[in-house]
Amino acid sequence: MNQNVLESKKNVVSEIQDKFTKSASTVVAEYRGLTVAEVTELRRELRKENVEMKVYKNTLASRAAEAAGYEDLKNVLTGPNALVFGADETAGARIMAKFAKKHKALIMKGGIVEGKVVDEATVKELSALPNRDGMLSMLLSVLNAPVASFARVVQAVAEQRGGGNTETNEEAAEAAA
Repeated sequence: MNQNVLESKKNVVSEIQDKFTKSASTVVAEYRGLTVAEVTELRRELRKENVEMKVYKNTLASRAAEAAGYEDLKNVLTGPNALVFGADETAGARIMAKFAKKHKALIMKGGIVEGKVVDEATVKELSALPNRDGMLSMLLSVLNAPVASFARVVQAVAEQRGGGNTETNEEAAEAAA
């Protein structure tokens, strides 16, 4: 084999291995049956969430998976596959699942999440979760709820005692704190 071709393939394997290790999640999906326009639409949706979709030869992706320590991923690397690399754990799976609902030709096969090879069912479960910002806002609302309830109770007590006088309300709030 030509030395230049061999070096080129080694560089591609190294690139894929690097993407496997640096991305927060990787989704493997079969795209057979999608038109060029549909694939372009999917790539556009993925780019909006800082997710990259690449198509590699399965042999090169298998070697990269083995080198990165994800030997089990080789089982799903058959047929025409696209690898979706996301900086967020849920973004790639969420966008792919949403797109697959409209386009039955797209089939999610598995992936890598938090350094573990996962099957199709796990990827679909992951797709139901909100993105990182959504999860943080849900957590903050849960943490904020007791404080907000307490503030409303203090306000109600202050209004009962002082008849709505703002100075009395401030004194009640200070006394409660």
